[in-house]
Amino acid sequence: MKTTKRLEAGLTELGNLDPRMAVLWEQAGTPGPRARPPGFSTLLRVIVGQQLSTHAAAAIWKRMELAGVAKDPAAYVTMDDDGLRALGLSRQKIAYGRGLAEAVVSGGLNLEKLRRMEDEPAIEELVALKGIGRWSAECYLLFALGRTDIMPADDLALVASAGRHLGDGTRWTPGQLRKESEIWRPWRSAAARLLWHAYHIEAI
Repeated sequence: MKTTKRLEAGLTELGNLDPRMAVLWEQAGTPGPRARPPGFSTLLRVIVGQQLSTHAAAAIWKRMELAGVAKDPAAYVTMDDDGLRALGLSRQKIAYGRGLAEAVVSGGLNLEKLRRMEDEPAIEELVALKGIGRWSAECYLLFALGRTDIMPADDLALVASAGRHLGDGTRWTPGQLRKESEIWRPWRSAAARLLWHAYHIEAI
């Protein structure tokens, strides 16, 4: 689900499953392309961006790229905590990033194998790492691996958008979104992309 053509195919199938989504697609339009390359760098970027503004996370990431630790897990492992802290990382994120980098370097996390795993086992593999929660793992599968049936129901924008566009305007709970999204299988990723897109557009 990384290309517009693939997304539109998913949205077409989604609209056949739920006419409400067909109407929302017509009103809001097709979401633009949004994909990340699979691998260490994208997972590390998820950790870096947690609980930070987009601007702050981007500034730290740029410094990490210049230091050579954003894409190279071995370089991250060898840089000491003081060096990483100087780039803007908190003590907790340094530890989370180090755990990820060490898992990749040691082979404890096999990223190629992860790409071949079914959705739920892949999510479980990722959340076993400190600093990677279910939402982060689901977003990685959706945007980096292009999986078609992922619904990150804990996302605040998704539950707000679902309540606004599919309900009575009241924000849904994550549990409600998970339950409602069962009818969107196996195209829940298309539904998530559309709801995120519509959240920034008043589809009336």
